[in-house]
Amino acid sequence: MRCPVCEHDAAHPFQTVGPRHYWRCPTCSCTFLQPDQRPGPAAEQAEYRLHQNHPGDAGYRRHLEQLTGPLLQRLPPAQSGLDFGCGPGPVLPDLLRDAGHAVALYDPFFHPDDTTLTTRYDFVTCTEVVEHFHHPADEFRRLQGLLKPGGWLGVMTRFQTDDARFAQWHYRRDPTHVVFYRETTLRWLAQHHGCLCEIPGPNVALLHKPVD
Repeated sequence: MRCPVCEHDAAHPFQTVGPRHYWRCPTCSCTFLQPDQRPGPAAEQAEYRLHQNHPGDAGYRRHLEQLTGPLLQRLPPAQSGLDFGCGPGPVLPDLLRDAGHAVALYDPFFHPDDTTLTTRYDFVTCTEVVEHFHHPADEFRRLQGLLKPGGWLGVMTRFQTDDARFAQWHYRRDPTHVVFYRETTLRWLAQHHGCLCEIPGPNVALLHKPVD
């Protein structure tokens, strides 16, 4: 089976949970749902509309600060960024704008403005997004292309750590989550794209693109 993250043909069966078959890649350590079992666009959008991420929810803002906090520590003033996969009610851009940065929005369902994908940015954020990628190798190439030299890619996703509890893991049970990353997976991606990788806290990775 071909791994959708590193594109190596070495993935092997990992676990079957009900009707869903998962595979494990020995190269990048990701776990992914069998490709022919991924949900279609209509099912994805219906599930996304069930999410309750309200701008006034203090708990949700604190959750996002796990990414914005360390990212802001690394950004010079007045940078330009893109929130990739921002969803219907983007909260993270408000946190970054409050700190003096400009933030554009892109989401294939809720903010499908392709013009935001034609420029390059000082930073790109992907918060609870990469686990939805059906073709993560292609998406990470696109994300790298959106960064200026010296730019930062901020990723937040639940790292998969405990194989014994995978079947009961709440993150696995979301039907739109089709690929699961370990810390080693993000470090593999960083090295593959010639970036440095920092893990400033649980479930957060910052990939720093080198200056040309």
